[in-house]
Amino acid sequence: MLIPNALSYQKYYSQQTTLNTNQIKMKLTQKLKDELWWMIISVDYDYSRISIADHELNDDTLTLWLEDKHDFKNSLDECLQLDMSVKQFAKVIKAENLNSYEGTKMHPNKQFLYKTRIQINEAIKWYREDAALIEQQWAREALLRTVLTYLVETEAVGEKEW
Repeated sequence: MLIPNALSYQKYYSQQTTLNTNQIKMKLTQKLKDELWWMIISVDYDYSRISIADHELNDDTLTLWLEDKHDFKNSLDECLQLDMSVKQFAKVIKAENLNSYEGTKMHPNKQFLYKTRIQINEAIKWYREDAALIEQQWAREALLRTVLTYLVETEAVGEKEW
């Protein structure tokens, strides 16, 4: 999809984010929710100030260390540690269509062309083996954005019930 200008990009991006966060269900501990809210409040609700200081991916967990861009920390111990399962990370990669592209395929039997999403590789395998460094960064930022959006949306729903 070609995006002609910034306004169209913003509209497209907000539609994608809304669509994708509704598909992904997460389990966040109350302690993690509290720590994330503390960070959101400390950056004056300016989510663009939250950055990923470092990351680590092992067989079952992706760990992101988060910090305020205006208050860089001296060590990772001072950063907020966000641990997400690899399954959750894979869901975000799939929902954001990071491991696929829109292309044209030919039907094997009926010999007609059709447009579809063509998967490059399974989500985590794509992240580890196929993704460029910038694409890996986009995937991590998409996870952070999804977690923050999910937190705000679920907490806002919780407040409406009162």
